[in-house]
Amino acid sequence: MSKIQKPPKSFWIISIVALIWNLMGVSAYLTQAFMTEDALQKLPEAEQTLYADLPAWVTAAFAIAVFGGTFGAIGLLLRKKWARIVFLISLIGIIIQMSHNFFISNNMEVYGPGALIMPIMVLVIGVYLIMFSKSAIAKGWIS
Repeated sequence: MSKIQKPPKSFWIISIVALIWNLMGVSAYLTQAFMTEDALQKLPEAEQTLYADLPAWVTAAFAIAVFGGTFGAIGLLLRKKWARIVFLISLIGIIIQMSHNFFISNNMEVYGPGALIMPIMVLVIGVYLIMFSKSAIAKGWIS
């Protein structure tokens, strides 16, 4: 059995930032999932088409990604090692969602090359949070 160690301040900072980041994702998901018809009509026609053609499985993957990340961050703050598993589930949601965005939909045509920045950042942070939680388990910061 490994002894539980007191985590450094950086652990708490990263965990809080992870929670805030994922709560911003939840906000983006809720905005997209519950967009009113009036709000949709105010978007450019190409964006309206993207939303209209969005499969339910992509919306579900988005929900799994952001809610999983949020619960994972809460797990870190509670110092629970299940946070790593939840971050892994979140990453699977990210990969599924991004696969649609990069390979199936025409997001790049609608938003241009700048549309790559946020998805890549989301993916990198998702991988980092898995590695961070794995390291926190190994160092005995979470159990």
